[in-house]
Amino acid sequence: MKIDAIQQALREHGIDAWLFYDFHRRDPIAYRVLRLKHHGMATRRWYYLLSATGQPVKLVHRIESGQLDSLSGDKRVYASWQEHQRLLQEILKPYHTVAMQYSPLNQIPYISSVDAGTVDLIRSFGKNVVSSAALVQQFECRWSDAALASHLEAGKLIDGIIEETFREIGRRVEANGETDEYSVQQFILEQFELHKLTSSRQRPIVAVNANSGNPHYEPLRDRSAPIRPGDFVLLDVWGKLNRPGAVYYDVTWTGIVAAEPPENVQRIFEIVKAARNQAVETVQSAVRAGRPLHGWEVDRAARNVITESGYGEYFVHRTGHSIGEEVHGNGANMDDWETHDDRPVIPQTCFSVEPGIYLPEFGVRSEVNVYVSEHDARVTGRVQDQLIRIQAAPVNSYYH
Repeated sequence: MKIDAIQQALREHGIDAWLFYDFHRRDPIAYRVLRLKHHGMATRRWYYLLSATGQPVKLVHRIESGQLDSLSGDKRVYASWQEHQRLLQEILKPYHTVAMQYSPLNQIPYISSVDAGTVDLIRSFGKNVVSSAALVQQFECRWSDAALASHLEAGKLIDGIIEETFREIGRRVEANGETDEYSVQQFILEQFELHKLTSSRQRPIVAVNANSGNPHYEPLRDRSAPIRPGDFVLLDVWGKLNRPGAVYYDVTWTGIVAAEPPENVQRIFEIVKAARNQAVETVQSAVRAGRPLHGWEVDRAARNVITESGYGEYFVHRTGHSIGEEVHGNGANMDDWETHDDRPVIPQTCFSVEPGIYLPEFGVRSEVNVYVSEHDARVTGRVQDQLIRIQAAPVNSYYH
């Protein structure tokens, strides 16, 4: 944690102080920004106050007084509830505007980890509680060079696994006349173990035909549809290297178990692809020109393409999400649908671009990851420009 950098950011945002608070490890953001270890008990409330100027202040309970000893700053210790409120009010006395992990109207739920009662308590001291969303993005979501390298390495492995999975579907259908969603999912997980990848107990999506119209469908051992000639298949695969500090790679590809797709499937794929490309181009043109860009604008760019094609009602989720050590990170989402995310897109961050059209018969999603640097933005892995013809040609002929 770089205290001087946080203090500079507080001054730039016109915020007097950033108050970190936790109880029972309910705020993982605090642990990551402060670089606190998840060890020992966390059964009492603690606070860490970083002001725009001056030294940090810690407030901890007497029976867990060492909770923040790894951090610098003056330590205050409380025991009773009266002492807790008095000391908390005392350390906040010099400040008026206080940032917390709070989002007005819960507009950005990834940030809202402070309970309403604690916000009420801070406000009762006459403080103006504001969202820490911009600060979180700056100090928790920006990638180091090592994080980016881990993402690129994971991406190469996962792109290869997806390629091999489509081949495996083709082999199984050719040999047996069919396979099924669950067994294909297990094949992907076996490849993850072989290549030392993890998805943190979450499992990839393998969805056929109507199941692909459910964006968060998951096959189970006792709920798994067959995959047969002529079927449409969606693979959504996310993972990271199984080592500390690694960040995720998350992509979605689609294919057809046939030499050529039906006309309606091809038409929907082309619309989704155009929406994806428009979103990526919107990011790249803004970053290269040095223009400010917000998450909602990227969503709108993709959504307009799908809406103008007559399928707006079938695009039922945001265009993209922040990516970090968790597959859904805490930075700006590409969203003007589920929320109006007005956070800026900033350098050293990564997010998905994944528009989709979900019809009753099938759903098409095309997902890439976009990494933003100081003066450019790039898709970090392979890009699908054609539907995979699973039985028609080598899968790698569809990549660029």
